Amino acid sequence: MPAYRIPSPYDRTPLQRRLSGLALALAVNIGLILVLMTLGYIPPPSGRALRGIVVDLLPRQRSSAPTTSHQTRQQQEQVATNRPVPKPPPIILPVKPSIAPPPAPVAKPWLEMSKEDMAASDISEMPAAGSGSAGDSEVVGRGPNGEALYAAEWAREPTDAELAGYMPKNAPEGYGLIACKTAPQNRVEDCIELEQQPAGSHLASAVRQAAWQFRVRPPRKGGHPLIGSWVRIRIDYYHSGSD
Repeated sequence: MPAYRIPSPYDRTPLQRRLSGLALALAVNIGLILVLMTLGYIPPPSGRALRGIVVDLLPRQRSSAPTTSHQTRQQQEQVATNRPVPKPPPIILPVKPSIAPPPAPVAKPWLEMSKEDMAASDISEMPAAGSGSAGDSEVVGRGPNGEALYAAEWAREPTDAELAGYMPKNAPEGYGLIACKTAPQNRVEDCIELEQQPAGSHLASAVRQAAWQFRVRPPRKGGHPLIGSWVRIRIDYYHSGSD
């Protein structure tokens, strides 16, 4: 029966034993060197495995304010660009005003007189004709404010054509009596109606309207003309025989 035996190191030759010891020592040294080298080595981070987290430490208002102000500025610029440019107002030159003549005073168809005026116009107290100085005009009454009213003296009698234009339609025969203030160049102005016959015939109104054409000498007193004094004018109307 065969017998087995575990081989012993002493069964090898001395040279083999030395070589194996040297190889073992060399392997141990190499292992120690590799261990020492791996201790200080840090593998580089992999791009796939690392994920960075960005933390914004600025206040929220500061981060949004520039964006908001920028958007507001853009909106204002856009509105200013789209806003239509206003046209300048038209220049209106002032019109040269025209001077309108004052309205002519409306003469009253009657003469208003106070008690004093009535007393002053009393015919019984009037001086008799011819009692004044030679050449003085005859006083026949009182004016609107108690002035002396003189009888008119024609410088030129009015023509039928000058009177006919103011005659009322279907006017009857009669007369119109007015009082006027004398003016330069034998003219009269500020005429008022005193009396008419027949009543309601408008003959006094026709005389008053035609008076601007009359030429009457101013009254005289002491040889001097009294321009601006009052005179009494009477126009008689009658139908000619051919009518």
